[in-house]
Amino acid sequence: MFDGGCPFCKSFAELSELKGGLPQLEIIDGRANGQLRQALKAQGYPLSRGAILMVDLDGTTRILHGSAAVTLLCSQLRPSPGRLRLLKAAFASRERADTLYPLLLWARRLALGWRGLPVDPDNPSP
Repeated sequence: MFDGGCPFCKSFAELSELKGGLPQLEIIDGRANGQLRQALKAQGYPLSRGAILMVDLDGTTRILHGSAAVTLLCSQLRPSPGRLRLLKAAFASRERADTLYPLLLWARRLALGWRGLPVDPDNPSP
């Protein structure tokens, strides 16, 4: 699940879905799916703190959040040349992802502010 209000998140999600080489990947806009977003938040995975990846492993759903979600997704991508390949390389290691991910959250916060959207879709006040 990604933040559909953030142009960076949306671009990454669309590229992953269209050019990532993962046919079973389902991209969900967390701003548009309030019920799922709130259920995940209640489990300790707020969309305001990062992307959420739900992986089905033999009937059991494993949830990854933030840099862990992006690292696993990037490790699975089989991208064509371009931006997605660069992102895959940047987030291939968990240590690098943990270092870079706060910069993505900062960019997301700025982009949402420019668009007049709250960082947390469940809390519209700043």
